[in-house]
Amino acid sequence: MQQFQNNNLEYMVEDYHEMTGFDGILFEDTESPREGVDGYFDSDFEDDFELATLEARNGRDIQGIPWERLNFNRDRYREMRLKLYKNYENLSRSPEELIKECTEAETCHNFYDFQFNTRLVKSTIVHFQLRNLVWATSKHDVYLMQNYSLMHWSSLLRRGKEVLNVAKPIEPTQKYPGSLDQQTLSRVQISTMAVKDNLLVAGGFQGELICKFLSQPGVAFSTKIAADENAITNAVDIYHNSNGSIRVMTANNDAHVRVFDAGNFACLSCFSFPWSVNNTSVSSDGKLMAVLGDSVECLIADTQSGKVLGNLKGHFDYSFASAWHPDGQILATGNQDTTCRLWDIRNLSQSITVLKGRMGAIRAIRFTSDGRFMAMAEAADFVHIFDTQSAYAKVQEIDLFGEIAGISFSPDTEALFVGVADRTYGSLLEFNRRHYNYYLNSIL
Repeated sequence: MQQFQNNNLEYMVEDYHEMTGFDGILFEDTESPREGVDGYFDSDFEDDFELATLEARNGRDIQGIPWERLNFNRDRYREMRLKLYKNYENLSRSPEELIKECTEAETCHNFYDFQFNTRLVKSTIVHFQLRNLVWATSKHDVYLMQNYSLMHWSSLLRRGKEVLNVAKPIEPTQKYPGSLDQQTLSRVQISTMAVKDNLLVAGGFQGELICKFLSQPGVAFSTKIAADENAITNAVDIYHNSNGSIRVMTANNDAHVRVFDAGNFACLSCFSFPWSVNNTSVSSDGKLMAVLGDSVECLIADTQSGKVLGNLKGHFDYSFASAWHPDGQILATGNQDTTCRLWDIRNLSQSITVLKGRMGAIRAIRFTSDGRFMAMAEAADFVHIFDTQSAYAKVQEIDLFGEIAGISFSPDTEALFVGVADRTYGSLLEFNRRHYNYYLNSIL
């Protein structure tokens, strides 16, 4: 993947083209590798969060954007944004060849309803291609990055709290025999994170790895796992191996995948691949891992040996997102060619479904824990929620404005959180699962 450092640590956006502006409103018309702002509204509008949420439920803009104060409406701006946005690509492709493979989904569905929008916490990103920076551990608890602060948001209390400040020196509180040498770190630019099983794991722009138990003060483990100049920790994953032990997997720009024991943080395995590894994810049984990187091919490998078991061919560009269906048989991969491909691991000769985004790269994918829904987020503006029981033929489209820092379903599937990175309208959006109680019809 490309390496672009954000020294100001606001967020990383891409911009080799001019920004498109309409009087008081500006958003990037491209995803491009440059330091800067992805968009802003030139307005002194300060909303009351409760009122904005109530208005949104009554049909107003869910982000609280005051379109009535602008010289154009939302529909017009959306039309221009779709027309002018430039998706970042490493490789050229044939749009015609891509489109003919894609499945057309029916969009008139609401599986998750808008619940709340807060700007008390604001998502930020440090690399334009890495967006796994929002994680929910319950329908009330969400973790996200805000500049140098790793924040916890309680949707129940509607209150944010700093969990870890990575601008300050990070000194591990424990020693683990057999682990890599612990290091004191400071001013870490968090490029990726994962939160699961009381463990928070964050990766840094200079190859850092930070591990913290949520129930304990301080940081349990911190070090640089890669010393190369181009050693970004692109992805981290927390999973259970086939014996039930908790493992941490890292994917780095130095073309290595490393596996750590979450008990003593010893490095158990280090697998080498022919290209920079942008993303990994592990199947529900802990036996298989997807390996994606600076290649049009994606790999299926054994988590114990690192042996490649299958090559997934079909994407036109580099991949940055993946997720396994809870049944362990379906893998979803997200690519800069603006598609998500679904693969059946029992037959890897070709993808079984190709899902198309509206305008940009697919940079985050999540399944609900029951396997009913799959969400895929583009780099900006769109999150798509697919009904897996309809063979991905039914979809809800969440239409917003701004770079998307991450998406996360709550473990109980009741909530979906979307982090929006924008200087003025950066926020955390919450959606709640809609339930259809058809039995009430027979009563009434």
